Amino acid sequence: MISKSALAFLRKQSNAQNKVASMTVAHQRNFAGGGPKKPAMPASETDFDVVFVGGMNATALLKFMQHDGVNYKMALITEQSRFILPQSYFAVSHGHIAELKLESGTVSAQVEQWSRYDTFAKVSQFLPNQNKVKLSNGREYTYKALVVNTGFKHTSEHIEGLPEFEKDRGENNVFVHAIDHKERLQRNYYHGWNHNNGDMICYSPKFPYKGEGTDFYALYYEHFLRQDILQGRSARNAKIQFWTPNKEIFKFPYANEVALEECRKRGIDVYFGWEMLSVKTNEHGQKIATFRCTDTGKTIEKDFFSAVINPPSKPHQELLDSGIANGEGVVDVNPYTLQHKRFENIFAFGDCIGVNTTRTESAAIHQTPIVKHNLTQFMEGKELNAIYDGYTFMPFLLGHSYATNFQHYHDYEPHALNHWVPHYGIFARWYFGRMMKSQMQMGEKFSSFKKNHGPPYYNFNPRYLPVEHNDYLQRRGIPVSEVKMFEPKVRVAHDDHHHH
Repeated sequence: MISKSALAFLRKQSNAQNKVASMTVAHQRNFAGGGPKKPAMPASETDFDVVFVGGMNATALLKFMQHDGVNYKMALITEQSRFILPQSYFAVSHGHIAELKLESGTVSAQVEQWSRYDTFAKVSQFLPNQNKVKLSNGREYTYKALVVNTGFKHTSEHIEGLPEFEKDRGENNVFVHAIDHKERLQRNYYHGWNHNNGDMICYSPKFPYKGEGTDFYALYYEHFLRQDILQGRSARNAKIQFWTPNKEIFKFPYANEVALEECRKRGIDVYFGWEMLSVKTNEHGQKIATFRCTDTGKTIEKDFFSAVINPPSKPHQELLDSGIANGEGVVDVNPYTLQHKRFENIFAFGDCIGVNTTRTESAAIHQTPIVKHNLTQFMEGKELNAIYDGYTFMPFLLGHSYATNFQHYHDYEPHALNHWVPHYGIFARWYFGRMMKSQMQMGEKFSSFKKNHGPPYYNFNPRYLPVEHNDYLQRRGIPVSEVKMFEPKVRVAHDDHHHH
């Protein structure tokens, strides 16, 4: 038999639960996209307020805008229905993180059907002067604003002979770092391992490219090789080499100096100014890479035992033909507002933009709320007052279980927490696991099927001061004239949108 005190306690708990439940229902009914379910976008619709072109980041941005409660007619054009998380790629490839953490939520799970999404399609032609895009599936869409997040064309086909090396299961010790499909992770499981003799070529392509701040694995591989030599698994003539057509490992001068010093200490040979043209196997079964000197044009052939290659990143021809991308192949945006410098109704973020910072997924995630806010301000005829400070995060892997980091703002100004972890010892070992996990969680939260407002706070949107009072602009002495490029103009009727 239940006592009176127990009955009173249960009644009190029941009332509290009912109160919470009613608040939850009210929240779902009235907050940011609640209320009656919106009807699906008609298949015949071709005229949109905003068109998003890109992959994982563009999908996430559309999801965040839907949750914000905007009633714009929006469309997403993407070549995939699911994406590899860039921040999980390396950790999963060597078993530091479970493979289940490798992929994003599907596009259909992230984007509600009251917006259009064309998966497995791409833009075949951008027509910015007509506010129109033509798709590979034959459709044509018009827009009031366009968001570009296309990245680069990043494929092994840009190096002659490299696709042939990818046809086995990795037994030839030639590995390609490209974040394209999960099957690559299975083939790349032994990248950097089993280097028994001769030279291992670590190759990074010409700037700008995908993975600028995250593809320097030479120190990580050297840690394996050093142990293998001590245990007799590798010959003493086995070496690690780093080749690149660039004149530095990182564009961030501080990081470049640290990396070069670490290579000097560990006996890693660094070759600047050499572009990889092709790879092949000669009649003796020897693997040969052909390099061209970027200064003289001279070509050489280099034999190797192992190779870990980040292939060149090429701009999308459609962007070049349209004039949206400049002569360097990047989208010419204002570095602070991420609005195009010539086409006022185009915004861009991610690897494809021409901004003086290091291209990483962390940078793209930090750019997302800037684009989201400024896009909404643009549509409503208000000042673009969200300012991107150029922040990026670069993991610096020193060994199998040791890591530190680099962080900087625009123009490679070091962040306050830049390089704060020592290279060796208990802190570097602790940080390795912490960094791998936190980077994975950042990408997972950003691209999951859960509906939220997006970074940096997810549960609510950030607020931005007028540009005249922006702390970053004031600290750097950047005049407002470098931020305000166009006069605001209302693009949607006031009752056509609802923004929280």
